[in-house]
Amino acid sequence: MRYLMLVMGNDDYQAGKPPSPALMAEIGKLAEEARRAGKLLMSEGLKPRATRIRLRKGKRDVVDGPFAETKEMIGGFAIFELASHEEAMREAQRFADAHAKCGVTDFEMEIRPMYGPEDFGGG
Repeated sequence: MRYLMLVMGNDDYQAGKPPSPALMAEIGKLAEEARRAGKLLMSEGLKPRATRIRLRKGKRDVVDGPFAETKEMIGGFAIFELASHEEAMREAQRFADAHAKCGVTDFEMEIRPMYGPEDFGGG
């Protein structure tokens, strides 16, 4: 099953401060290891600027960020192919630990299973 892991932005991210070289090196090591194992399909960091398009009661609204709430900002993502939710949690913990090791004291990550053909009667 595929899992989307979203890394939420913190105050430094919202201020436009890039991740430290030490953190990028740690994440790079973990990502390379996961790619070699065939688990990591894709990962990228995202810049803080964003635009939202919303439809509310049929009316379109376009809003440029950054947005007021830091917790609304996604700083990066990764897509993994894993056997179970438990394995997804283990992989996510490794990335959270890398942040802590590099001095990131505010960190939030969301882990979400993705729909696949099997969810719609396909194989």
